[in-house]
This record gives sequence, C-alpha cells and structure tokens, in this order.
Amino acid sequence: MLLIDQLKMRAKAAAQKLSDTALALDIPTLIQKKAQLTTKQQDPNLYLNPSLAQKINTELARTQDTISYLDTITHSLKSYSEMLQIVDQDQDLDMILEIQSDLQKTEKSIDILYLSTLLKGEYDTHNAIISVHAGAGGTESCDWVSMLYRMYKMYGDKNRFKIEETDRLAGDEAGIKSVSFFVRGHNAYGFLKAEKGVHRLVRISPFDSNARRHTSFASVEVMPEIENDGAIKIAQDELKIDTFRSGGAGGQHVNKTESAIRITHLPTGIVVSCQNQRSQILNKEAAMKMLMGKLAEKKEQEQIKKAAGLKGEIKKIEWGSQIRNYVFQPYTMVKDLRTGCENTDVSKVMDGDIGEFIFEFLRKS
Repeated sequence: MLLIDQLKMRAKAAAQKLSDTALALDIPTLIQKKAQLTTKQQDPNLYLNPSLAQKINTELARTQDTISYLDTITHSLKSYSEMLQIVDQDQDLDMILEIQSDLQKTEKSIDILYLSTLLKGEYDTHNAIISVHAGAGGTESCDWVSMLYRMYKMYGDKNRFKIEETDRLAGDEAGIKSVSFFVRGHNAYGFLKAEKGVHRLVRISPFDSNARRHTSFASVEVMPEIENDGAIKIAQDELKIDTFRSGGAGGQHVNKTESAIRITHLPTGIVVSCQNQRSQILNKEAAMKMLMGKLAEKKEQEQIKKAAGLKGEIKKIEWGSQIRNYVFQPYTMVKDLRTGCENTDVSKVMDGDIGEFIFEFLRKS
C-alpha cells in the first residue's frame, strides 16, 4: 500500500497546486474575456482591419487554450484520485505504474501552467528571438554555441515551441560562431528571457590532443518578437540596409542571389541580419522583427534599471554578466549563479531540461 499512499499524497498536492494556479489565473475573468473576444470575432467589420483581426484571433485562441488546458488537467487528476481509491497494489501493479507515469506528466503540466502566472512583463506572452554568440576561445566556444543551440531546440520540442532559424555563421573549423532563431509559442519570451546572459562551459576539450580542461563562454540574447503596432517607432532614415549573398543552407536560389539582409539601426548601433528565408522581402521582414525586438528589450532593460535605481538596489542581472556554469569535468554540475539552482545531471540539462532554472529565475525575479 506504500506506493498507492505516496501517489495519493502526490495527487492531493498536485490538486492543491492546480487550485492555487487557477486562482492566480483568475478563471472567471478568463471566461468573461473569452466571451468578449468571441463577440468581437463574430463582427463582420472586424476583418476590414486584418491586423486587428489577427490580434483578436490569437488572443482568443490563447485564452481558450488556457481554459481548456486547465479543464483537461483537472479531469485527469480527478480520474487518478478515483482509480487510486479502488486499485489493489498486489493485483493491479501495472495499472498503478501507469497512473504513476501519467501523474508525473500531469505534475509537469501543472508546473508549466503555474509558471505562466509568474509572467507579468509587457511582452511575456510573445514569441522569442534568440541569438547565441561565441566568446573568446575559438573552436571551443563555437562548439559550445552549437551545444547551446541544440539544448534550446530540444527545450522547444519538449514544450511545443516551434524553432525557426534565421541566421547562422559557421565556425572556422567546427561549431557555430553565431546563430539566431525564432522560438514561436505562447509565453516563449516570458520563459526564455531567463536565459539571457553569458553561459560558461568547463570540460576536457575534444579538440585538445593533450586532453586538457578548457573554459568556454557564449552569450545569449533573448528578445520578444513584436509586430509593428506603433509602440516602437523606427524612422527609415535611421536605418542602413545592406544586401549580401547568403552563405548558409537553403538551396541554389538562396546561395546565388543577394537575398540576405543586414540592417543597422544608426541611433543605437544595433545590427541584425537574416539570410535563411527564400527572398529578400522575407529576410527583411524577419530582420525588422529582430530589430524591433532588440529595441523593445533595450527599452525594457532601461526601465528596469531606472526602477532599480529609484529603489536603491538592482533586482535583475544586467546583460553581459555570467549567469550559469556548466561543468563536465572534474565533476558534473550546472549551476545558475543568480538563483543558486543547480543540477548534477548535465546530460539531462543539455537535452533541454532547463525548466527548473527558468522556474527559479521567474520565482525570484
């Protein structure tokens, strides 16, 4: 009966956490919001403004998904609790183990839903744009960038986010000097903004014939993807736009035409580029989204610094500071220096299981 009792306690704890999460989400307000958005969606004049229509449709879909997600988890927990009341540990061990596995998945779903209640930023519900750049260290750092890129792709796969690469610069010998990509999905920016900063790797180098330990660095930029709704104003005379021939994958059309775009925002010196789309127009559109995201992120950081200055303390780590260590040798440890969160299973973290670091960052921010 010990296993059944443990599962009953876990199911009860999960139900309480789900109840707290539902309270934080304010479900009655969400239901009211769903009704209001549905009414707007049914207005035939709405589609005279395609941009507004898309915004309302997206917001309605997200609201419906949240309500449906909560209902599904609630139903699942109720089913587990009912089954645990009637199963016999000696006769129904296979069923108990199946409940245990399903309960573990449900607990993870609740954690993800709870995380969303911690997102209060203006752009937290938006898609994210991530750029990873190699630091000093040559091939070592380029290989570290490719490892981090793989980690974020696996995180995206496990959390139903869509990854779309926009720009890549290969390393001279191996790995990647820099890579930029969109992470599309609800709350992508809110979650992944926790990754912004410098990531440090310590390991025995596979590129060193003497098998010496090396330290490598890579910087991660995270920006929200925002549409041009007027909140961020960019004048055309503030932009320098260059075209060049793509050097990445994409077939003969991409590689034989000057479809790649580089945009420099003259007042700030911010530079963005995109080369993986099939046309100059699409590359420019993606690059402009990246630029707007960088400007929005810059504005947000300036507001944070101003607020921190007024309070006499700094609440968040600034861009460019080291945020996390990944140690492969002489011991294994991943530790976030901002929160103290750590995990000795480096392989698991590199396979995309970074949720605990994100959770602790959001909880303490």
